[in-house]
Amino acid sequence: MNPLSKTTANQVADSLLNSYGQVFFSRNKVFAVILIVVSFFDMYTGIAGLAAVFTANGAALLMGMNREKIRTGAYGFNALMVGLGIGINYQPTPEFYLILVSISLLTLFITLGLEGVLGKYGLPYLSIPFLFGIWFVIIATKGYSELTVSERGVYYLNDMYAIGGMPMVRLYEWFNNLGMPETLRIYFKSLSAILFQYHLFAGLLLAVGLIYYSRIAFLMSLIGFYSAFAFYKIIGANISELNYSYIGFNYILTAIAVGGFFIVPSKRATMWVIFLTPLVAITLNGTAFVFVNFGLSVYSLPFNLIVILFLYVLKFRERHLDKLTPVLIPLYSPEKNAYGHTSYMKRFGTLPWFSVKLPFWGEWKITQSHDGEITHREEWRHAFDFEIVDDEGKTYEGEGLHAGDYYCFGKPVTASADGVIEEIENEVADNAVGDINMEKNWGNSIVIKHGDHFYSQVSHLKKGSLTIAVGQTVKQGEKIALCGNSGRSPYPHLHLQFQATPFIGSHTLSYPFSSYVVRENGNFEYNTARIPNNKQLVSNAVPDITLQHAFHLIPGATLQYIVNDEIFVWEVESDPYNNTYIQCTNTGSRAWFKSG
Repeated sequence: MNPLSKTTANQVADSLLNSYGQVFFSRNKVFAVILIVVSFFDMYTGIAGLAAVFTANGAALLMGMNREKIRTGAYGFNALMVGLGIGINYQPTPEFYLILVSISLLTLFITLGLEGVLGKYGLPYLSIPFLFGIWFVIIATKGYSELTVSERGVYYLNDMYAIGGMPMVRLYEWFNNLGMPETLRIYFKSLSAILFQYHLFAGLLLAVGLIYYSRIAFLMSLIGFYSAFAFYKIIGANISELNYSYIGFNYILTAIAVGGFFIVPSKRATMWVIFLTPLVAITLNGTAFVFVNFGLSVYSLPFNLIVILFLYVLKFRERHLDKLTPVLIPLYSPEKNAYGHTSYMKRFGTLPWFSVKLPFWGEWKITQSHDGEITHREEWRHAFDFEIVDDEGKTYEGEGLHAGDYYCFGKPVTASADGVIEEIENEVADNAVGDINMEKNWGNSIVIKHGDHFYSQVSHLKKGSLTIAVGQTVKQGEKIALCGNSGRSPYPHLHLQFQATPFIGSHTLSYPFSSYVVRENGNFEYNTARIPNNKQLVSNAVPDITLQHAFHLIPGATLQYIVNDEIFVWEVESDPYNNTYIQCTNTGSRAWFKSG
């Protein structure tokens, strides 16, 4: 086999296995094989699922969609679920396979559409395309006389006999009579119902695969399911409802998603798995009563609604961002997500998501920092006041009786980060030194949006000095105004705060600067991801051309180091998707990076 054919075969195999693994947020190949085996407990169901995956992935490839997303199974797993869902319910006829191919294409289109819509908000589409696909089929096929409803999956012993004859039937009966607790029996069946298999063997094999893939995911599945069982007992709900269509898998999938895939595994994540259980239960029961009127099952609708809503709600947080940490780059394993987060925190500490710099040029002194004694109190305590001082520590020349005597008055104010101008005030008169304006206490101000729910505000600017307009895009370090003495400002200074809302005077956020330099006793200290202290002399780091050339790492560059008399050679490379990385020729390890 030539290298090109081998690469193509590997990509096809990856796209197939990952399409199955994505159902459980996994890219583990062994677990994917187990999922395929379980799907073939009913042969025709397995064939339908396989055909749906090849249809969706093949169509995505022919349409020119992103090859990496195809390889990861992102475009195949929803079609797989639709294939399994209709494969168990209908007899395998030529007419059936025509419908299967058509609905697989439709599911792919829905997947691509939702990727665009929900992706704008940083939200996953989960199995929503599957829901639309299978609902459309169920409703549409009521008028298709050539499709025959199947009874497969109803009579378990027939299924066992089809798999392995009488020995398999006897083994199933022996296993079924072990005296297993009813809740565990329902758990296994709920687990198997995710792949539209409704018997213990399938659930047991999936549980084994889940343990192999991730012990955390397996633990979360148990916590989610038994939290639901406890909730049903507490409120006096009918426990048999968990057994009906084995819709308990909604609790299992929600627990795995929140407990380790979208959220870094932690005690708080586990607590939220438990807290969300009643929400899933209420959503499940409420939607079930509505959908039954249309002859439809809710399937995974409660799981989708609650998980997507929960992830969206987390984006509005102003505080406690480190208490429940979203996974920024999914590693498709709760253990890897936890390790990746721990490693990141050890290496970079509290490195901020948004790179923000000091809003000025040159060196300024912090004359009031967080929890200041003058105005930075209560909900506005996370803020900074800056002034320029001379070698004697004075903020002005001469007598300091006029605003123009102060070194900072009229000096350029810059954008702390890239963003869009959200709100401005430019018509407040500058005060005489010693006077303040309590009515317009913020004075002339600018609010810049840097990202969802993250803004910066600079205040007490000079009247008429703003060089920007609302809606204008600005770059980090770009001049936007001049320092002034407007508002509640008895002497010229610059006020800076970060906030979660777009209004002048919003409550403040504690947020670190990505980097800055502190000068003390003639020494310079470079700081990253920190909040500077009061009375410190601070400035932004000035780019050094020599260092820029030294670390201008392009593919083909080689770095050589001697550590403990051992020579290490690092080579800069890039992959087919233009992602750059450094590879150690000694160990083969890689470190990915982005030039900037």
